[in-house]
Amino acid sequence: MVKYLFAFLEAATDGAEGAGPSSMIGSIVMIVAMIAIFYFLMYRPQKKQEKEAAKMRDELMVGDEITTIGGIIGEIVSIKENTVMIETGKDRTKIRILTTAIRNVDVHATEKHAAAQARAEEKSE
Repeated sequence: MVKYLFAFLEAATDGAEGAGPSSMIGSIVMIVAMIAIFYFLMYRPQKKQEKEAAKMRDELMVGDEITTIGGIIGEIVSIKENTVMIETGKDRTKIRILTTAIRNVDVHATEKHAAAQARAEEKSE
């Protein structure tokens, strides 16, 4: 796609050298095209990723299993404004971390509850 864009821009600017205002128009078209490419290939995907991360952090619940950017895996015990208390390991070590340090939610609390309920139903039958 980018190859075709550059071919189009090259064709638009061919023969415009020394033609005065038309060479200026070709240059403006080239600059606008480069800005558009920059926007669609870099800025827009980054903003989308930031929105998804903010949504994930807003939907955190007590009981969610998370992974931090440092690789720590734990279960959320409590949530405050900008921090989260997680419990890790068999010895129940508690660590307070910033919500911005959460990479992803591995298992949502609602999924864990549904799985536990399904197991309980299987045992009762």
